[in-house]
Amino acid sequence: MTTALTAAAITGIGESQFGRSVDRPLARLVLDACRAALDDAGLTASEIDGVVAAGAYPGPDEVSVALGIDRTYTASPGIPAGAGPLAAVETARAAVESGRASTVLVYYGYAGSKPGGPYGFHAQDPVKASLEMPFGWYGQPVYFAAWAQRYCHTYGLDTDELGSIAVSNRMWATMTPGAQRPKPLTEADYLSSPMIASPLRAADCCLISDGAGAVVVTTVERARDLARIPVVVAGSSTVAVGPSMTSYFTQAEDMCSFGSAVSGPRAFAEAGLTPADVDVAEIYDCFSISQAIQVEDLGLCGRGEALSFHRDGHTRPGGSLPVNTHGGHLAYAYVPGIVHVVEGVRQLRRERGA
Repeated sequence: MTTALTAAAITGIGESQFGRSVDRPLARLVLDACRAALDDAGLTASEIDGVVAAGAYPGPDEVSVALGIDRTYTASPGIPAGAGPLAAVETARAAVESGRASTVLVYYGYAGSKPGGPYGFHAQDPVKASLEMPFGWYGQPVYFAAWAQRYCHTYGLDTDELGSIAVSNRMWATMTPGAQRPKPLTEADYLSSPMIASPLRAADCCLISDGAGAVVVTTVERARDLARIPVVVAGSSTVAVGPSMTSYFTQAEDMCSFGSAVSGPRAFAEAGLTPADVDVAEIYDCFSISQAIQVEDLGLCGRGEALSFHRDGHTRPGGSLPVNTHGGHLAYAYVPGIVHVVEGVRQLRRERGA
């Protein structure tokens, strides 16, 4: 059922080739994903009148010219990395529901391979460069290792229990065509995985990927006449977490909860749903601890219960609440956020079989 507040749907999805050090420019990967999303929706570029870029490069001008889009609406959510693509869908939804655009292309591309890679962004912060980096307090594995240590200390957990998340996500990757890391992972394999930043092992860390994803957002009414089953955007929310993103992971007051503790309940309320209504969840998993905390933030299990929730099989194939059914960023591809949106659409279309 839709209401005046839920009048937008995703009608097309697309992904590019994924991989580490892909021999293809990022702009080409983005165009590949955009063309795939248009084809999936059964639309041509001339039928797109809005473009929302979830990242800074390539810009909407370049993408529009390359595809042949004559747009009347252009936007960017201004939110980086993981939350950016979801916020971009929210922005596209607002444009469609307000009448500022009828059919919006959302895209995001990410080049995680060297040179640069995931370490380059944070190094641009002068506070980090002056006060944190000289003492080794730098790099995403180090940041999230601190969160993992705090989480396990707070709830009295053995840090090796984090492996239940890596094992669960890898199970899904073995079933997913195109996953970067489809090789099965056992608990013993996890414990032999190299330590990167205690307690995080290599298996706790996201992949390094180059790639892109895109979705098409339009009205539910129009989507019903197109090629694919409409996937309604029933509720969404984006929140600020206080300090800048470059300082958040090292300076947050509460290292056992993210902004999802606020945005999740807001999205549920807007959709008229509760966590008990969820059949499948796609949770941002740049590191295993991120998935653990957000499963709890969203009310999908109790506080301090995420590791046992994964270990008991609830999130695995055949479990009560499948999570990251493509393998997530740990095993499918690290093109932040957008691959989770695409997988969620595939699940709701019932395209993923077992």
